[in-house]
Amino acid sequence: MDSRLPDPGVAGVDEVGRGPLAGPVVAAAVILDADAELPGLRDSKKLTARRRGVLDEMIRQRARAWAIGLAEVEEIDRLNIRGATLLAMQRAVHQLTPAPRLVLVDGRDVPPLPYPASAVVGGDNAVAAIAAASIVAKVHRDRLMQALHERYPDYGLDRNMGYPSAHHREQLQRLGPSPAHRRSFAPVARALRGDAPGG
Repeated sequence: MDSRLPDPGVAGVDEVGRGPLAGPVVAAAVILDADAELPGLRDSKKLTARRRGVLDEMIRQRARAWAIGLAEVEEIDRLNIRGATLLAMQRAVHQLTPAPRLVLVDGRDVPPLPYPASAVVGGDNAVAAIAAASIVAKVHRDRLMQALHERYPDYGLDRNMGYPSAHHREQLQRLGPSPAHRRSFAPVARALRGDAPGG
């Protein structure tokens, strides 16, 4: 992680949930104050769930601004996952108050925005505000998937978070998809048709 102090005019943006078969894609945007103390801040994928939860609470309390944007399953199926991800990012940034003077987005794609914006490959490991956004997005999406598990308990969404685990794929084939599943994704489409896996 860059040891320089965060720039309080820069928003970091990251998303979670491009690869799952179920649930929304979630983006977060975070502006950190220069003196924000967030010990252990790093890419959410490198943290335990417990540590993510602690940092998520700290970020929400200590950030200058943070916001979350979602694209729902229907939007993913209509726009494709790339388009839906950019929409979720755009929604997150538009909710920031104060507005940023610059937006740094993890990855290679930047949504249409009314502010200067750049993509940063590996940004969740290099830019503190992007790392913070990755944590906020991950914790929020995991909680959404826990809630979806309560509605559709047969797919193990509380454990796989919608990703295509072996158990998840087996249940898709056995039961067919739930309303939370992305019908444009190949394993879900196969389950709808009743095809054998890989068919």
